[in-house]
Amino acid sequence: MEKISRFTVWRILFPLLILSFYPVVSYGRSFVLFLSQDDINDITNSPDDIDPAHVDTAEWDEFGDTETKTDEELDPGSWRPILETDSDQVPRSDEDSLYYSGVSKMVSSASSGDERTMEEAASEIESSALAGNPHAQSALGFLYGMGQMRERSKAKAFLYHHFAAEAGNMQSKMALAYTYSRQDMYEKAVKIYAELAEVAVNSFLISKDSPVIEPVRIHNGAEENKEALRKSRGEEDEDFQILEYQAQKGNALAMYKVGLFYYFGLRGLRRDHAKALTWFLKAVEKGEPRSMELLGEIYARGAGVERNYTKAFEWLKLASKQQLYSAYNGMGYLYVKGYGVEKKNFTKAKEYFEKAADNDEPGGHYNLGVMYLKGIGVKRDVKLARKYFILAANSGQPKAFYQLAKMFHKGVGLKKNLPTATAFYKLVAERGPWSSLSRWALESYLKGDIGKAFLLYSRMAELGYEVAQSNAAWILDKYGERSMCMGGGGLCTDAERHQRAHSLWLLASEQGNEHAALLIGDAYYYGRGTERDFERAAEAYMHAKTQSNAQAMFNLGYMHEHGQGLPLDLHLAKRYYDQALEMDPAAKLPVTLALTSLWIRKNYADSFLVHLIDSLPDVFPKVEAWVEDVLMEEGNATILTLFVCLLTVLYLRERHRRQNAAAVGAAAPFHHPNENPPPPMLN
Repeated sequence: MEKISRFTVWRILFPLLILSFYPVVSYGRSFVLFLSQDDINDITNSPDDIDPAHVDTAEWDEFGDTETKTDEELDPGSWRPILETDSDQVPRSDEDSLYYSGVSKMVSSASSGDERTMEEAASEIESSALAGNPHAQSALGFLYGMGQMRERSKAKAFLYHHFAAEAGNMQSKMALAYTYSRQDMYEKAVKIYAELAEVAVNSFLISKDSPVIEPVRIHNGAEENKEALRKSRGEEDEDFQILEYQAQKGNALAMYKVGLFYYFGLRGLRRDHAKALTWFLKAVEKGEPRSMELLGEIYARGAGVERNYTKAFEWLKLASKQQLYSAYNGMGYLYVKGYGVEKKNFTKAKEYFEKAADNDEPGGHYNLGVMYLKGIGVKRDVKLARKYFILAANSGQPKAFYQLAKMFHKGVGLKKNLPTATAFYKLVAERGPWSSLSRWALESYLKGDIGKAFLLYSRMAELGYEVAQSNAAWILDKYGERSMCMGGGGLCTDAERHQRAHSLWLLASEQGNEHAALLIGDAYYYGRGTERDFERAAEAYMHAKTQSNAQAMFNLGYMHEHGQGLPLDLHLAKRYYDQALEMDPAAKLPVTLALTSLWIRKNYADSFLVHLIDSLPDVFPKVEAWVEDVLMEEGNATILTLFVCLLTVLYLRERHRRQNAAAVGAAAPFHHPNENPPPPMLN
């Protein structure tokens, strides 16, 4: 059973019943947001009775007059100047200089574990924050939230993030929104997430969907996620080197892919718009249509070149003639805005959007939804707009989730639902420019800079990224002292690392990570990093069980069988064991052993055998430690094999001796013990 990682071969050599008596762990699995039929049917406003004044036109106008902005403008105070040496962002004031100096020292000390440098970094950040620099206030809130060179204080962390958010720091807004959502304060959370989602949408492409650059999960359960990491090594990746070689030899498709990787920073590459532009232009010379579309995007955004909407329209038009239907979205967008064309023309815009939609292009559905929602060039129809948004969202269009979040938020077209609106806004907001932290963290991890990776994942964890929360926790558990975890007075003690890992796993479990939920259950069950609490362990396992996790079901069955944190109930225990086997057939061995234990417990209650089974949990840790420390660590598995063989030989010899003795006994005349021997025969 791949998921039940504790059932390894060497343990089967020991009493097999042990294997069925311990809670086990699993991998994380993302949750899925969906619309219920009740949400769709229970509409507070229909297109006929809605008051046009009910919705602010600027708020709902996706095609507003605001031009696209750079990532630096969208995410002020970003750590990009420190983490990307080729960044051209220059500090604008003495406070900015002091802030970036502090961040630079903080990142450097995270790599080296230099406590003195980290203290200097914290002091500089604090001085800049007290001088009123909002970005330094955000960083100081992070230090207080982590308890890094400052005594951990959630109150101070919240206070500094509040000040920074008020002054426009986006990362502090993410931290605040996440804090409010965890406390079910949706009125406040939804307002901030809505603003962040809008900023994120402004960073998306105008014609096609941006690639979903999800933070890479560096682990699968307790093991490193080697396959995902192999694909994220950037220019050092052998597959990328082969692709680049093919591009250099004139392969148009390879040219496009290399340009795409550089433009979006995919597969662990640093974003490089200049290289992307070069490869796209070379691919266009070979007639590659998708490069034409992305050249249109580049000129529309001014990414690495001077913004030129006329050229953008020309490239998009060329791409559309090659049956690249997503290009119609960009052309329609430019007609709505009146950029690069003679004038605004909503009729033409609608025609282009319909061409894209007729060819199942999600962006076409989305743009038509915006036109009908707003009444741009068409009669306003909220129901039809909702239909288009749902079609686009079902295809993964992130902007559609943004519009559906608005509908849930305002109660327009959908029943007002702030928790759902918050979740949808968060989904979009997490794709904003600040998500670049994930790319830098992964790059550091791949280079072996564990401390720097841990610092960056910790920053993202504070912003509410579940993958970052689990990555940071896993680094603490996996690398221990190498994580360069900093506490209030220097490097973390073992207890501080366990406590911080526990906190991070707890955050991840709240967001649906079943591996984290199982680890939290284990922490409470065994008292690791927290006080032992069977009831809270059961709650955590129950949470993982809702994700249809076989191991959680097995653990709950065990707790019902022994009355630990749950009522003693052998029938429920059997039900959970059966469900575990149903969910994962590879669990047959442990479930069979557990069911055997149940049968013995039911039919031989209070017998010696039951007491023996109940004593195994006390014996198991000692056996486990002995196997890991003596046999596995020292490579003496051969000794175990020889020992087992010796026992087998002795057993066979004893069996042979007894068989011989039995044969001799059978050949001898049988005398009853009370009988006298027969009298001798007389001659």
